[in-house]
Amino acid sequence: MFQVPNMLFALPEMVLLTMACVILLVVAFTGARKIEWVYGLSQLSLALTLLVVLWSLGDWGLTFSDTYIKDALSDLLKVFICVVNMLVLLYSVNYLKARQLMQGEFFVLAVFSTLGMLIMVSAYHMLTLYLGLELMSLCLYAMVAMQRDSAVATEAAMKYFILGSIASGMLLYGMSIIYGVTGSLAINEIALAIANTDGNETILSFGIVFLVIGIGFKFGAVPFHMWLPDVYHGAPTAMTLFIAAAPKIAAFAMIIRLLAEGLIDLQNHWQDMLVMLAVLSMILGNVVAIAQSNLKRMLAYSTISHVGFLLMGVLSGTEEGFAASLFYTLIYALMTLGAFGMILLLSRQGFEAENIDDFKGLSEREPWFALMMMILMFSMAGIPPLAGFYAKLSVIKAVIDVDLLMVALVAVVTSVIGAYYYLRIIKVMYFDKPVVEHKLEASSSMQIMLSANALMVLGLGIVPGILMKLCTIVFA
Repeated sequence: MFQVPNMLFALPEMVLLTMACVILLVVAFTGARKIEWVYGLSQLSLALTLLVVLWSLGDWGLTFSDTYIKDALSDLLKVFICVVNMLVLLYSVNYLKARQLMQGEFFVLAVFSTLGMLIMVSAYHMLTLYLGLELMSLCLYAMVAMQRDSAVATEAAMKYFILGSIASGMLLYGMSIIYGVTGSLAINEIALAIANTDGNETILSFGIVFLVIGIGFKFGAVPFHMWLPDVYHGAPTAMTLFIAAAPKIAAFAMIIRLLAEGLIDLQNHWQDMLVMLAVLSMILGNVVAIAQSNLKRMLAYSTISHVGFLLMGVLSGTEEGFAASLFYTLIYALMTLGAFGMILLLSRQGFEAENIDDFKGLSEREPWFALMMMILMFSMAGIPPLAGFYAKLSVIKAVIDVDLLMVALVAVVTSVIGAYYYLRIIKVMYFDKPVVEHKLEASSSMQIMLSANALMVLGLGIVPGILMKLCTIVFA
């Protein structure tokens, strides 16, 4: 008998899809003449989606034949995805205008990519998950290639697309193996089938290998990181910011749905794989970042190291570990948003503030924003009392609790190594003489929100309990 699905569970996605189609029509009929309208509609779309998510908090369950879930995890992640992407669009406007990239295509791709992220977050079936992943990824590939006259951006987009396609194939192959053994693609049915059978673990382990490869690529974990520095460096900074922040939140939802909910009874198979990914990512990311003179490449390798820390909470296999990893993901998104936002803030027409030397003497030119950048860099380094410190502490504690002491030791040592290149930025800002003198061209709204972004990182470090409690409730 056909069961009528509860459409309200997918109301945020339906609102965003409707608004995306409206934006598409506005772009088609107005072109570049009403680009401010397109920007306003994009922000309105994300704001309405956020309001719908907040309005429907607490009403949880499965719908669409158990392929779609609305739970505490999906609600929390959707709130952060909408807020982060609203800030990304705000930070990007002046940068896009100065480079003639303020085009309707950027906003259409941004909104449809956000829709893909929301679908990923609520997916409770492997095909739904793959649908959301591809919707998000295809938009990101096109976004990287938007600067058509830039050979570097085009090369970055090709690398991203080719490697992304390979990773998607790996993910699909892993899903097909798991389907062959369990007879289902639904997350809850897979978990039930694995719990009720003792055989076929060898075949399932092959499927898990391919799933982990796909997940590793989407996170940018070593040894599947080769695309990340080139894409971060080659793409225009506004696109880099979009790729760096919210998609990691969606990728976190993917790893939780697949491994922590669907394959939790096979933890002994995927834990060792994640240990290798985490350790290699922390070591390579932090060591190679030291050699970078380009800030975007440095932040790319920094991202690889942060992915290693993020995976530590997941590989612990405990509710406390999952909560710590969720907390780390959300804090990472805020820190990355602020760091790339600072590059956008200091950039102007004909000048990309993407080299470390471009931050020389920032304390003399813009003392307030030098302070904000210092907060962000200290937080990324994991220095108390900032949010990054508490995030690293919580994931290290999670692996110590399951007796993975060597992983915790690697995390501590690589954190010390990583502190060097973050402190180098602060040294350049406060102890070197400025190379260029120019006033900020960013809007006052961007300056205010970027300041609030950095101060939020400080506030969540001083009072981490509120967000940490939310993360703990999600997995309770």
